[in-house]
Amino acid sequence: MPVAGLDSTRAASYQEHIVNKAGCPMPGKRVLSLWFPRLGAERLLRVLRVPDGSVPFAVLRDTGQMQVIASLNEAGSRAGLRVGQPMRDAMAMCPDLMTRLQNLQAEAAFLTTLRRWATRFSPWVALQGADALMLDITGCAHLFGGEEALIARIGDDCARHGLSVRCGIADTPGAAWALARFAGGAVSHNRSGDAIDQEARATRARAVRRRTWERGGAAPVQGAARAPGHRIAAPGQTRSALEPLPVAALRLEPEMVEKLGRLGLRRIGDLAGQPRAALARRFGVGLVRRLDQALGAEPEPIGPVRQDTALATRLTLPEPIGLEADVLAALDRLVPRLCAMLRDRGLGARAVRLQAYRADGTMAALSVGLARPAQEPERIRPLLAMKLGELDAGFGIDMLRLEAVQAEPVHATAHTGHAGAALAARGRMEQANALDDLIGRMGARIGLEAITRRHPGESHIPEKGAQVLAAAWSAPHDGPWPEPPAPRPLLMWRPEPVQAPDRPHLPGSFRWRRQDFRVAHARGPERIAPEWWLDDPEWRSGTRDYWVVTTDRGARLWLFFAHGAALSAGWFCQGSFG
Repeated sequence: MPVAGLDSTRAASYQEHIVNKAGCPMPGKRVLSLWFPRLGAERLLRVLRVPDGSVPFAVLRDTGQMQVIASLNEAGSRAGLRVGQPMRDAMAMCPDLMTRLQNLQAEAAFLTTLRRWATRFSPWVALQGADALMLDITGCAHLFGGEEALIARIGDDCARHGLSVRCGIADTPGAAWALARFAGGAVSHNRSGDAIDQEARATRARAVRRRTWERGGAAPVQGAARAPGHRIAAPGQTRSALEPLPVAALRLEPEMVEKLGRLGLRRIGDLAGQPRAALARRFGVGLVRRLDQALGAEPEPIGPVRQDTALATRLTLPEPIGLEADVLAALDRLVPRLCAMLRDRGLGARAVRLQAYRADGTMAALSVGLARPAQEPERIRPLLAMKLGELDAGFGIDMLRLEAVQAEPVHATAHTGHAGAALAARGRMEQANALDDLIGRMGARIGLEAITRRHPGESHIPEKGAQVLAAAWSAPHDGPWPEPPAPRPLLMWRPEPVQAPDRPHLPGSFRWRRQDFRVAHARGPERIAPEWWLDDPEWRSGTRDYWVVTTDRGARLWLFFAHGAALSAGWFCQGSFG
């Protein structure tokens, strides 16, 4: 609410601060975004210890059909190369280009190291994508001399370690993200309605009619318009700082940016003044949500990453290895170590990953999943041994790392009671473990999601009498399978129309699948009503009367008469008994 006796500017400044009980001003939330645009290339340059930064260097990503540039150093950008460019084109433009393959796991580990480094500026640090960090610096900037001094110190620290960083500070995470990447950049679009050379020949003659700006109208945006270079939005000035930035600064998909650009909405200021309902109706609620998050109308919390509690062990080798027997021998040392760590914490592994670091600086990895949490080496090692054929040793493996990617608590079981009962319980547990091991071995080859089991369903609808569950994440049904009130067919399909009189009485003959049938024997009817609390499209035909019909051709079919509800009444066939 406005403050009496103050003008609008002073009132806005007054409302930016909240006074606590001690009478001290409490500033609003401030967020710092750290973007490392050359993270992949500069990480490898640190590893390779290349002293000369003028050598063009690129990190390549294998797409399956070709290799494209994933990251560049500054010299590579000055040579005219760009991220996403095929390697063959880059080598043609820059023959002295140095290249290395991308290692996503190593880059993620390096970003985790940078996250730990960033905790010296704020205790609230979160990962944002594969090359950025987000810090909540509320109440922290004054410890470093202010926000300008904080950004300067971060830049000096990163430059001393050979890293490029771009910073943005604002009241919201979305605004800080936008300022770090787009402040001082260009507002441009691939297609401009004013560029005649981009139009088809048949439309060039009509281009003069579109140039209303030559007759006094507003000129469209051509090329690149420079946005302000300041990367700090003052408290309460988020909207004014974002308005000159391109719409891509809202973290939108490229297709959405292209669609907005065709309509002339190229800056955030063009969107901020539009009605929200119209934007949501035409472009979806995602655009409105991103806009509101950047402007602070919708909250966007920063979730800090939990402390590193990785369950992993590694083995550094004196000489590179490449034989499968050598890797198996290394597993004989790694797997018991990992299982001992799991037992000490009362956990069992559900997913295990083996990372093989090659001599050329690259890495290969393979992962296996288990149907039940396990902490026994004899249950984990065979699964890894089955997939060693997929591991490419390259020029040799000089380090192996085994990690429990997903772990769950495992409770110890004490066998008490009579000796016979204890032996029976132990036998059941061993049988269950054998089934789980079988599921794990099959899942290592075809995937755990492909192995399913059927459970009884809690529904009187015939097609819902059983549900399919993933075998690795479900327990077998305990007890006998519930008997249906009437026999059910072995094969069931979606109801298919049957040509017969639309009367509830069973006809003597009918036509189905372009064939004529005569009824030799019938049993029924069995009335089944739909689930009135659900809107099932398959049961919009209302109550059904099922019949087991034996035809003159020997086929036993499952027919029903639908009495009609949202759909018309009639006869249908839904299954076969043989």
